[in-house]
Amino acid sequence: MKKFLLACTAVVAVSVFSVSCKTQVTRIDPGEQVDLSGRWNNTDSRLVSEEMIQDVLNQAWLGNHLEANKGQKPVVIVGFVTNKSHEHIEAETFVKDIEQTFIRSQRVRLVQGGKKREELRAEKADQQTNASASSMKKFGLEQGADYILQGSINSIVDSQKRRKVVYYQINLELTNIQTNEIVWNGDKKIAKYVKN
Repeated sequence: MKKFLLACTAVVAVSVFSVSCKTQVTRIDPGEQVDLSGRWNNTDSRLVSEEMIQDVLNQAWLGNHLEANKGQKPVVIVGFVTNKSHEHIEAETFVKDIEQTFIRSQRVRLVQGGKKREELRAEKADQQTNASASSMKKFGLEQGADYILQGSINSIVDSQKRRKVVYYQINLELTNIQTNEIVWNGDKKIAKYVKN
């Protein structure tokens, strides 16, 4: 009898627990600003990339390039953005936001870098033996980049008991690949006060 009562109690406890732990999901607009934890999120990534790219596109280097190159748009490659913050931040989503903002501006030309460039080269190599001569893409015709954008995401956390301030600083620099000259650098700061 004891075993039966114990089993019944366990079944009731599991039933009550499962009813009280139902997950509810509500779809929201990805552009809506929601900050649940105080950590870096999609809103931070989007806003920082938009503000910083608008800044880089409104500086003297762009006019200087257009003047020196008979109005030809500069070719930019987005390099590494290193996460040096205290939390896991997927830097690739930030890089994609930067690339998207560059493309939408229509003021620069953007070329692939890193692993995607290597994948493109592998495809060209494969075409040398597997594609018809009329459709095969040739080596040595890639558009070379004039500038590379690189940067880092840093953070500082100041906390006491159930309160904390999380401070992020995002630094980006645009470098002329030919001369190694830094033609623009900028930063964006975000501070979040979190109270639990």
